[in-house]
Amino acid sequence: MELRVLRYFLTVAQEENITKAAALLHVTQPTLSRQMMQLEEELGSKLFRRSQYRIILTDAGMLLRRRAQEIVELADKTEREFAQSEEELSGEIAIGCGETQSMTFLSQHIRSFRSLYPKVQFRIYSANADDIKERMEKGLLDMGLLTEPVDIGRYAFLRLPQKDRWGVLVPKNSALAEKETVTSQDLAGVPLLLTGREQVRGELANWFGEDYGRIEVAATFNLILNAANMVKNGVGVALCFYLENISDALKFVPLSPKLETGTVLAWKKDKPLSPAAEQFQQHIKNTD
Repeated sequence: MELRVLRYFLTVAQEENITKAAALLHVTQPTLSRQMMQLEEELGSKLFRRSQYRIILTDAGMLLRRRAQEIVELADKTEREFAQSEEELSGEIAIGCGETQSMTFLSQHIRSFRSLYPKVQFRIYSANADDIKERMEKGLLDMGLLTEPVDIGRYAFLRLPQKDRWGVLVPKNSALAEKETVTSQDLAGVPLLLTGREQVRGELANWFGEDYGRIEVAATFNLILNAANMVKNGVGVALCFYLENISDALKFVPLSPKLETGTVLAWKKDKPLSPAAEQFQQHIKNTD
């Protein structure tokens, strides 16, 4: 299975039309059709359902699209790493980042690092800790900014100084918005939006104590922006970290007793970092 053919397949999957995909790829339509038929024969699976106006991926096609995206992304990342100049540090550093106040810490160090090494580019992938770890395992990310609790037994890491405080994100016109802090009793009978991460749910269960069995979960989420939209539209209130500039219509009210979470910058122990990524983690160590 050639990398070129996987790129062809991804373009066809995106365009849902062989003729349009062929034009984008600068190949003829018969050539592209033949490549896709040969790919199906090689894999022994039908990848497309063809209709009069478009082509649709089968279940096998959707699986291949996920795998092909990972393969192509890793190949492109490898090429960028080997394209580094020997005279001046260059290349790309891919970092997965959760929604955390520690992103400010990371951004400040990216800025100071690029003032020293302007040819280094950063690629930021936003996700929760579980998704970031999965992409690190596949080699798609060099590092991950992970919020605890998280299993980092297989990783080298730097513990960052800033902690995230938990609270509830509520409409400004709600009764909860008038409080200085919110207790577990205040949330009785209130529809809640909770993180989907099981390890974090365990931390929240400890905070709620006996009240945890009586909470009403309206929805779960992995990133706060969609949860904030649900809060604005009356679905419930979101249990989350404090983050700046979420919405002018919402207010963050801290939990009482206080609940805080730490953050680590982690990378694989058994995988050598690229020269740029290695220099960046040393930069963070040496400037704090």
